[in-house]
Amino acid sequence: MSPVAPRVLVTDASRGSAIAFIRSLGRRGVEVVAGDHHPRSAGFRSRYVSQRLVYPDPAEAPEAAIDELLGEAARRKVDLVVPVSDEVLLPLSAARARFRGVCALAVPEPDALAVVTDKRATLALGRRLGVPAPRTALAHDVDEALAVAPELGWPVVVKPLASRVYRDGTVTAHRVAYANGPEALAREIGRLAGRCPALLQEYYAGEGHGVELLTDRGRPIAAFQHRRLHEVPFTGGASALREGVALDPELYGHAVRLLAELRWTGLAMVEFRVGPDGPLLMEINGRIWGSLPLAVKSGVDFPLRLVELHLGRRLDPVAGAKGAEGVRSRNLGLELVWIASVLRRERRYPFLSAPRRRDAVAAALRLPWPRDGFDVLCRDDPLPAFAELAAVTGHLARKARHAA
Repeated sequence: MSPVAPRVLVTDASRGSAIAFIRSLGRRGVEVVAGDHHPRSAGFRSRYVSQRLVYPDPAEAPEAAIDELLGEAARRKVDLVVPVSDEVLLPLSAARARFRGVCALAVPEPDALAVVTDKRATLALGRRLGVPAPRTALAHDVDEALAVAPELGWPVVVKPLASRVYRDGTVTAHRVAYANGPEALAREIGRLAGRCPALLQEYYAGEGHGVELLTDRGRPIAAFQHRRLHEVPFTGGASALREGVALDPELYGHAVRLLAELRWTGLAMVEFRVGPDGPLLMEINGRIWGSLPLAVKSGVDFPLRLVELHLGRRLDPVAGAKGAEGVRSRNLGLELVWIASVLRRERRYPFLSAPRRRDAVAAALRLPWPRDGFDVLCRDDPLPAFAELAAVTGHLARKARHAA
């Protein structure tokens, strides 16, 4: 890259996406500082880590975490900070002025980030650009929700306006829920009352697809697409098992128009649900997504190209990766949760379709199969996978003790 290797601080080093970042950069001579609030973070075990940093838990003390990142970035002469989770990204974005003159930040511009973290603003942008999306209504209270829900049809999706909100020095997380009638809807809206307005959305069954992009002021530099084979929860959420697919011209066109309008700089994933009536826009993920290890395994080196972008190297447009179709990767912890949730008879939302139990049995039997692969397991860097396995085993043991 340059005669003097850059030094990059990657946060949330226990996540598979962060470990993919660490490996990609380390293999190319970048000096990587791995940061996390977990002292036993799996990413700390990577052979490609040159320095380690433990900071306060950003979910509990975001301002203290940012103070630590700022001080250590200056002391360690870091060139670029790459935030991986929303818990770090949101307060880091708010504190960007404090990092001027210290190091670069791999964060999008504030106005663009505000749009993608607000689901209503994202959908409004999509409508303006002709991107199809589910029918949606805003509800501030139970009465408003009960008035508009029948027009959307049952079941209805109850989405917080933002999945995570950084306000008054704290990061608050909100989850998506489903309601199949007025009573359940009133309960879910009541849960958000006074905390966050809700979006009510028609339920649209289909397969989750993510169009992953690196853009420079909206200009696409690198792209990849995957489909979700298993999600946690299986009603719609993070991908446990996913597969690379060819870039779909329609989905890619929608994604590029959205990010071009935002003049987006950095990484983003535009999420769609593809059903019998075509694709519908779900959201734009403005942080590093959990399925990024699949893109790297498929030959799309988003981590290296992001560093090149923020540290000033000239980049040429790349439409996608050849040979990416059919590559699979799984998050071990989430895949085990998916298997267990499908096998369990109790359903939080029994009115929604669910995978068959035999699918979960098949997934369990496929765990050793090399073709599906894992996000963290890697032949030339095995220690993070051992640390991940120990963490997953400990978590399952604690859940078993609690159930007993």
